[in-house]
Amino acid sequence: MKARLLLRVLLVPLLGLLLAGCATTPYDYTNYRAHPPRSILVLPPLNESTAVDASYSYLSTVSFPLAEAGYYVFPVAEVDHFLKENGMPTPGEMHQIPLDKARDILGADAVLYLTIKQYGTKYVVVSSVTTVTVSGKLVDTRTGLTLWEGTGTAQDNSGGSGNIIADLISAALTQVINSSVDHAHAVCRLTNVQLFTLKDHGLLDGPYHPKESDK
Repeated sequence: MKARLLLRVLLVPLLGLLLAGCATTPYDYTNYRAHPPRSILVLPPLNESTAVDASYSYLSTVSFPLAEAGYYVFPVAEVDHFLKENGMPTPGEMHQIPLDKARDILGADAVLYLTIKQYGTKYVVVSSVTTVTVSGKLVDTRTGLTLWEGTGTAQDNSGGSGNIIADLISAALTQVINSSVDHAHAVCRLTNVQLFTLKDHGLLDGPYHPKESDK
């Protein structure tokens, strides 16, 4: 299973390049370039899926790709705790935090609002498909302008081998394993590739990215 996920990690960026080549309209980064953020406050995602743990499972995978892209990311666990301690116990309430408070109290240049559209595994007889789809919107705390927004989705497919008996046994075992292990959590990393790094549609490199610091 790890080998298969590694293969997908290698293939998804290639797929992204193909999709970007087919895209007719690159994202308009005018607002971003006018107000380039140095620091990003990531709020716990809204969860529109049926998976109860989706929000915080996905949240734990977001900091790394943003830091790799060259941004300072406020520690998500500390932000979550701070907001809960200040009367915002749910992601829905956290998404209502005034932008001026995010800037004046926490010092964030931009807030990243995330929404989980799909999260989990569906089983069809002898196969299963794990899907994670997330949309994101980055908003400038000073002006309220949307600097960037996008959607990323990734899947991990488990198909049959042609041996119906073996496939049924394998499907049953997979369902038991996935009921105790959050397989979608691993797929989140692939979703982040699509969401944040897709050419002409992902986030631009931040000020702490090596490419930018060399300028």
